[in-house]
Amino acid sequence: MVTAIVHINAEVDRISEVAQTVAEIDGVSEVYSITGEYDLMAMVRVPSYEQIAEVVPGRINKVDGVLHTETHVAFRAYSRHDLEAAFSIGLGDSD
Repeated sequence: MVTAIVHINAEVDRISEVAQTVAEIDGVSEVYSITGEYDLMAMVRVPSYEQIAEVVPGRINKVDGVLHTETHVAFRAYSRHDLEAAFSIGLGDSD
């Protein structure tokens, strides 16, 4: 599974609408309203790197109201949730 963090600038009066539309895109697991330079952050989780191109420039960038995106691809997951899931499927077993 490939995870990408996509920062999104949106038209100010359409942030909520953009967030809802982006959240409905296949491959987008979550969308957050955030503070700082960007308005939204979308978590994209897809099986392959090639699918990031389908989701980000192919779908997210085409949503009406999206002005700009910046995408960061994650190399490793260190969250408690992801680590617990890995151990529960046997990735942490040394047998």
